[in-house]
Amino acid sequence: MDLMRKLAILTESAKYDAACTSSGASARQNRGDGIGSTIAAGCCHTFSADGRCVTLLKVLMSNECVYDCRYCVNRRSNEVERASFTPRELAELTLEFYRRNYIEGLFLSSGVCGSPDGTMERMIRTLELLRYDHRFYGYIHAKAIPGASPELVERMGLLADRLSVNIELPSEASLRLLAPHKTRAAILGPMAQIARTARQNRQELVRYRHTPVFAAAGQATQMIIGATPESDYQILRLAEGLYRKYALKRVFYSAYIPAVADSLLPTPDQKPPLLREHRLYQADFLLRQYHFAADEVLSAEHPHFSPYLDPKCSWALYHPQHFPVDVQTADYRTLLRVPGIGPKSARRILDARRAGSLSNADLGRMGVVLRRARYFILTRDQPTGVKLGREAIARALLDPAAFSHGAEQLSLFAPPRLEPAISGAAPTLPEAVEEVIASLPHPL
Repeated sequence: MDLMRKLAILTESAKYDAACTSSGASARQNRGDGIGSTIAAGCCHTFSADGRCVTLLKVLMSNECVYDCRYCVNRRSNEVERASFTPRELAELTLEFYRRNYIEGLFLSSGVCGSPDGTMERMIRTLELLRYDHRFYGYIHAKAIPGASPELVERMGLLADRLSVNIELPSEASLRLLAPHKTRAAILGPMAQIARTARQNRQELVRYRHTPVFAAAGQATQMIIGATPESDYQILRLAEGLYRKYALKRVFYSAYIPAVADSLLPTPDQKPPLLREHRLYQADFLLRQYHFAADEVLSAEHPHFSPYLDPKCSWALYHPQHFPVDVQTADYRTLLRVPGIGPKSARRILDARRAGSLSNADLGRMGVVLRRARYFILTRDQPTGVKLGREAIARALLDPAAFSHGAEQLSLFAPPRLEPAISGAAPTLPEAVEEVIASLPHPL
């Protein structure tokens, strides 16, 4: 098979991996083989450990798979065109793309071709060719195959900057139902090994600086959202447990795209739950950067996010006893709980208030989103807070994404979405306000 045909098949097959910021991007002027020409498949963007946004070739080693996971477009029983790279083909292709300045690194995954160990051997051989034969030191994110031997996972971690093992579905029951060839133990085992080995490696590097670095950018995972009935609360508690137990850098949430017909899955004419995915990412940031716990954001009594409010605004409306917050005296963690104040602006407030009292204009210059924050703070020109009824505050905090173009992971090139974010008839503003107010357990 022609190499470019393989590339088209295997980059298309890789597009459902969500551990990148955007994918499937075409250059605006893509008209042939001239300088700067690219192809639509394969380019994605992610952020490296030092904060740089890098462009990666996102591709599968092979889309052949011995498993028959019902949600996967590459499952054994699905009739799709199959292709596989040899390690040398993929290594040389990556280098050619790098030399043309198309990419800065590689995102490598694979279907399970033959056995987990055999698949990992081929992926590792590709990375060895890049690292050792061609001395390629660009960013590499590799997906470890569940069920592979610990020795192979360790070898891959010494070659890749970041490792990930997809947890796939939010519960063991869903995994048994939709992916009977995979087990929770086979997925969590490599995750535990990666966390343990990375911790030991950091300790060794303190004493021996020439120790080979193991997965310097840490590990991540991905779970599919909307294919199974788990609530947002269950998903968020699972993510919190993964962060705590396995020291993950990121949990990626992938709105299920109905790509294959199956009686146990949403039908192909249903739209992916992109707004729900967006809310989970927002809540995930609350866990990782804002010191929230999953049980604070949601509960068994309120297990789903409001489509009309981002999780932080929703929490603030549910907990009026914590507000208003005086920006002159509040500590860092208290400031972080105010809608519209993030880590950077909270630190700027702590520094600036030493020189004098702060006004709303001062906060705006520091990056505070006053459209949300002003209802929850005390400032020099707002010493008693904003006195508004709950209807007015709820209306002011409604998220426009729930009524217009929806929300999804950031894409640098994708055209604007025109579909409404909420399936069915789009709600009117009064209906949304009424629903939000009816759900509040405390008066404002």
